[in-house]
Amino acid sequence: MTYADLDRSAADLAAGLQKLGLCAGDRLALNTANKAAFVVAVIACFKAGFIAMPVGHRHRKAELAALYDDAGVRAALFDDVTADQQPAPREVASLEFLIGANAARKDATAFDEVIAAGRGRVPDQPPIDEEACAVLLYTSGTTGKPKGAKLCHLGMVHSVIHFQQCLGLEDGECTILAVPCTHVTGLIAQIMTMIGCAGTTVMMPEFDTHEFVALARRHEMTYTVLVPAMYALLLHRRALDPEGLENWRIGAFGGAPMPDAVREGLAQVLPHLGLHNAYGATETTSPTTIVPLGDSNAGNSVGKVVPCGEVRIVDESGVDLPDGREGELLIKGPMVVPGYWNNPEADAASFDHGFWKSGDIATRDAQGHIRILDRKKDMINRGGYKIFSVEIENLLMQVDGVEEAALVPYPCPILGERSHAFVVTHDASLGAGELRAFLAERVADYKIPDRFTISADPLPRNVNGKIIKAVLRRHAARLAEGEKQQQ
Repeated sequence: MTYADLDRSAADLAAGLQKLGLCAGDRLALNTANKAAFVVAVIACFKAGFIAMPVGHRHRKAELAALYDDAGVRAALFDDVTADQQPAPREVASLEFLIGANAARKDATAFDEVIAAGRGRVPDQPPIDEEACAVLLYTSGTTGKPKGAKLCHLGMVHSVIHFQQCLGLEDGECTILAVPCTHVTGLIAQIMTMIGCAGTTVMMPEFDTHEFVALARRHEMTYTVLVPAMYALLLHRRALDPEGLENWRIGAFGGAPMPDAVREGLAQVLPHLGLHNAYGATETTSPTTIVPLGDSNAGNSVGKVVPCGEVRIVDESGVDLPDGREGELLIKGPMVVPGYWNNPEADAASFDHGFWKSGDIATRDAQGHIRILDRKKDMINRGGYKIFSVEIENLLMQVDGVEEAALVPYPCPILGERSHAFVVTHDASLGAGELRAFLAERVADYKIPDRFTISADPLPRNVNGKIIKAVLRRHAARLAEGEKQQQ
C-alpha cells in the first residue's frame, strides 16, 4: 500500500465505523495477527477519535472477553487467525459490533463492507487533545491482572522522534515486522516509526528465519527490532548470509539481554550491523533508553536515556542513589503514560509525581549508561547475598546447546531463598555438572544455582512471549517441598 492508499482506506474505514454508530472515545479492539487491516484500523481510529485497543492474537476467548469488558470495548476487529476466539456481543455487555478482516462469522460485518459503506463520505474528525488516550494497551499480566496503559498522542510522537534521533533513521527506511503488531514494540518502534520517516513496513504473519532473510534481501531491509531469541535463531539455523544484506545497518533489540555468544556470532556474519539495545515498556510507549549510534562504551548496558526522558534510581525508601549504586529505576517524560484505564489503585501504586515505577533494579554509570540488573521481584536474596537472575541466565545462554534459561528463587528455612535454574536444551549429554562447572569459572559460588531442571520442553510464556516466572517459582517450590518430604 502506498501512503495515499493507506490514508484513503483509513478515512473510508473511519467513516464506515461512524456510520455503524461508533463515536469519538469509543474503544475499538484490534485482535489480529500482522495484517495490513491492523494498520488501516489504527489510522482510522486516529482520524475519528476512537481509542485503538490492540490485543495479541494468541489470547483465548475468556481472556478476550475479560479485556473487552474491562475496557468497555464497543467494536472488535478480528481476522482468520482470531475468528474462532471472538466473544459474541451477547457475552460482553459493551460489545455491539464484530468486524471480520478476511474472516467470516455470522454475527460479524466484513471489513471490506465497512470500508465500502464509508467510501465517498468524509469522516467526522473531532479536535483531539495531544494528551488524550489514543491507544489502550494492556500489560502482559505475568504477575497479576493485566492493566490498560493509556498511550497518548504526544507520547507516541515523542517515541517516534526518539527512535529517529537516537538511531539516525532517515526517510525511506525499510523494516520487517516480525514481532506482533499488537505489542508496543511492533506498533511504536516499527509501524509508527516507519510512518514517521516515510519508510516501508513489511509485515510477517509469523516469524520464520529463512523467510525473514529472503524478505530482507527482496525489500533491501535497513532496520529491525527483534527480541534476542530471534537473532539467536537466525544464527542457530544458519539463515544469515551477508550477501544481499548490505543495507541492514541497524539491529535494535529489547525485551531481554542479548547473550554475548549471539552478539559475537552476529558480528562475525554481519560486521556492518550495529546492535542497539532499546529498553522500555508499555507504560513508556516503548523506549526509555537506547544505545545510540557510535556509543562504543555502552557495553552490556541498555544505553542512555532518550532526549526527553528523565530517570531516578532510588532505594526502598524512595531516596535517590548516587551513580554506581543499585536501586529501582523510576522513569518520567512525555512518553510515559498518564496512567491506567479505570484503575486508580494501580495508578497510586505505580506512579509518583509523574515518575513511573518500573520495578527494575538498575545502576547508572558516570557516563549516563543504564544497566538493568533484574526485575525487582526476580532478584534472589540468598542469605543476604543478592543474585541477579539476568546475570546467571545470560551466562547459561553462552553454553553450547542451551536454548533457554530462567533462574527463580524457592524458599529455604535457613537462607531465606535459594535459586533454581530451568534450562532448555535438546543436547541429552548436557547435565547440571557441566553447567555448574561453567558457572564456577565465572561467578561467585553463592550465585551458582542450588538446583537445575534440564528439559527439552520450552519455558512457559505469556501471549507476548515473555517467560512467566511465577509458574517456574511455584514449580521450584513444589520440587523443593517434595524433596523435603522424602528426606
